[in-house]
Amino acid sequence: MPVSFGRFLILLAENPALMGAVGLVLAVILVNGWTDAPNAIATAVGSGAIGFRPAVALAAVSNLCGVVWMTMVSSTVAESLYSIADFGTLAGLCAALLAVVAWAILAWRFGIPTSESHALVAGLSGAALALPGGWSNLRFDPWLRVGVGLVGSVLLGLILGRGFSRFLRRFPPKNRLLRRAQIAGAAGAAFLHGAQDGQKFMGVFLLCTALAQGRVDEATFVIPLWLMVLCACCMALGTAVGGRRIVETVGRRLVPLSLREGLAADLGGGCALLLCTLAGLPVSTTHTKTAAILGAGSAGGQQADIRIIRSILLAWLLTFPGCGAVGFFMVRLLQRLG
Repeated sequence: MPVSFGRFLILLAENPALMGAVGLVLAVILVNGWTDAPNAIATAVGSGAIGFRPAVALAAVSNLCGVVWMTMVSSTVAESLYSIADFGTLAGLCAALLAVVAWAILAWRFGIPTSESHALVAGLSGAALALPGGWSNLRFDPWLRVGVGLVGSVLLGLILGRGFSRFLRRFPPKNRLLRRAQIAGAAGAAFLHGAQDGQKFMGVFLLCTALAQGRVDEATFVIPLWLMVLCACCMALGTAVGGRRIVETVGRRLVPLSLREGLAADLGGGCALLLCTLAGLPVSTTHTKTAAILGAGSAGGQQADIRIIRSILLAWLLTFPGCGAVGFFMVRLLQRLG
């Protein structure tokens, strides 16, 4: 049976540590709305198909629909994060979440579209390594799905973005149908972002409640509707508050996009996300959509900004070791403090 909202409030009142952990999960979801969710609407805003504020509202509704739909179809992505490591107590999990928040805010400050999905995996893994048991705390199968998803989603996004860009060349660059199609494409990308990232954070949220109850097993992994709504609303709030900086970087500065190329990027990134989500692979909306934008832009003959590409690649390369190390040392610090 899923944890009811009333039962969850009782658990919060009985366990102050759970209150802190839940606050950190919500902070990570909010920061994901700042830095990750805007990628879904970046191309539509960058090409002028839709304004920023209407795009945020569209993303909020689509994210919620994606969370609900994917949870009904398959919760494999959420289960991967739920079971990626053995924490034993809430302290290690809180350290991992602190690492993710710190890393994401730093990336947002510089307008770099880093991935909270992989920061979350890195932070969780680094924190688990610092706990008694070390490497034995990590679980191979969920980590394998993360690795396959990381490589596969980037390649799929790049290939499909180029393919759709070439297919759409038969349409004029400025076309009313393309504009409407790109708005629909942005909605689809936000829908799939909710299906992917919403599941990851719900998996961690449920891990918090399971640790607070002293047991992490299949019986404690049931996603309630109130948690889906809470996750989607928190993500939408983050996009509204701070998402414009990422939209500018990805939608306008990375590669100049026409309506045709923007739609190709939405279709390529959306199809890649859908295939990976249906396969149960935890992937990054940021990585997938950025690869699709580069693929669509290069096929259309557009010149990408090399400096921005370098900063994005550097952030991607540093996320795993950097965020993992922060999670590791956060745990050691908490251990020293008792």
